Amino acid sequence: MSAEHRALVFQLCSRLLGYPDTELLEELDLLAAAAGELPAQLGEPILGVIDHLRAGPPMEVAAHYVRTLDQRRSCAPYLTYYTHGDTRRRGMALVEFVQAYREAGTTAPAGELPDHLAVVLEFAATVDPQAGLALLQAHRAGLELLVRGMARAGTPYAGLVRAVLAVLPPARPQDLAAAAELASAGPPVELVGLGGLGGLGVDGPDGVEPLAGYAVGGLPEREGMRR
Repeated sequence: MSAEHRALVFQLCSRLLGYPDTELLEELDLLAAAAGELPAQLGEPILGVIDHLRAGPPMEVAAHYVRTLDQRRSCAPYLTYYTHGDTRRRGMALVEFVQAYREAGTTAPAGELPDHLAVVLEFAATVDPQAGLALLQAHRAGLELLVRGMARAGTPYAGLVRAVLAVLPPARPQDLAAAAELASAGPPVELVGLGGLGGLGVDGPDGVEPLAGYAVGGLPEREGMRR
């Protein structure tokens, strides 16, 4: 797997994991052309999501997105949720992401948690590939659970996670064991807030530039996410 293909998969999946607003829908032809440059086993699941977004009326595809990624816990795109659930430990786990972004001179976009898969993928594609890949590998069990949850929900968005998994190094036995254990037990539950994350730099403190736009492989620069 070439570094160029991995970066393109990460960038395309990051963009397509975003809310399907007018801006995203207007980019679908360009995204499809980029996906067509990938090997079939990587490009086809990504094109499946693009086809889904093209096929339905905008309000219907937006409603599907909300029902799936926003309202189904088993499809939540937040990597630390699968290992820490709604517990206090999750706040500490998020620090790992914040620190990685800070060390690279950036931060998560304002209003978004740093473990959102789209944010991590963009970071890995456009800012620090090594650190981004390490974050994804560290949360391989969560990605395995996410793709299972999406497959059960019957959503084409599962194809994006499959493409991401396909360009990661092979799963280690301990990753698969952790995913099986989490699948059996489910995420920990402890209803607490995560409101203190602003102090961790999630909203872009002075001296740390938020991810706000990218342009890799001919894709358009996007407002809100750039190094």
